[in-house]
Amino acid sequence: MALWMLFACRMQPGSAQDSPPGYNLAAPVKWIMPEELDEISGIAFYTGIDPIVHVEDDNPYIYAEQDEEGRIYRLRKGMKPHSTKFGKPGDYEDIAINKEQVIMLRSDGVLFTFPFSETSKEKTATTKEWKGLLPQGEYESLAVGRDGNLVVICKNCPVDNQEKEVSAYIIQQDTAGNLSLARSFKIDISSVDLTSIHKQIKFHPSCVAQHPITHEWFLISSVNKVLIVLNEQWKVKASYALNPNLFKQPEGLAFDTKGTMYISNENADVGNANILEFIYQK
Repeated sequence: MALWMLFACRMQPGSAQDSPPGYNLAAPVKWIMPEELDEISGIAFYTGIDPIVHVEDDNPYIYAEQDEEGRIYRLRKGMKPHSTKFGKPGDYEDIAINKEQVIMLRSDGVLFTFPFSETSKEKTATTKEWKGLLPQGEYESLAVGRDGNLVVICKNCPVDNQEKEVSAYIIQQDTAGNLSLARSFKIDISSVDLTSIHKQIKFHPSCVAQHPITHEWFLISSVNKVLIVLNEQWKVKASYALNPNLFKQPEGLAFDTKGTMYISNENADVGNANILEFIYQK
């Protein structure tokens, strides 16, 4: 691994745009990613007592996955990234950390789990593969809810009319890390004003996370360049257009315990990949 230090810079506020309460989507702090993370996708935080090192709340570790090589990365400003090999090369799209387990979502709906403690190693000793929990489709969005369950939202599924709705799946995880499908439901997005680079305007979610303070769900579609805020019952409250000059390819979303929002962007063949940090003002 190259001797590369993660650094961040505060961007000057851009043109005004609508933002969720407490945030300014035009004025993030930008974390520049190294070339090895050009394909950064999902991001997540570990909310327990990190066994690797004590970390101050204002500079937490972010855990990310590169969506091609089967590696999890540990990122922190001012430090070299550390990576751990957890699986074979594949199209990995999102990450969650729950009950001392890391969960990885592959685009075909297959899930992978391994102990969080193994993120300090060069390679995991045990990675479990979970097939058949989700129906056929393309998936990019995985998150942990405050109830301790996992939610997976379909990006492109045959059962959905994605101009009006998308499918979501609740997956339970026991203390041993075993996964089981609990239920499914539809998210009605018919009230959202969608745009798309495609001729047919459909909604294709790329990442999701639950706000730790308001408990609202934040859902992003990279293709549609839109951020949707939903209540705990998954009803749409508001939607916000994302500036494509800033949000090149938003594929990951996470909150720290203070409500600061982090959105990761793949490089999209233009400059470095990055993580955009938005401070939460109550």
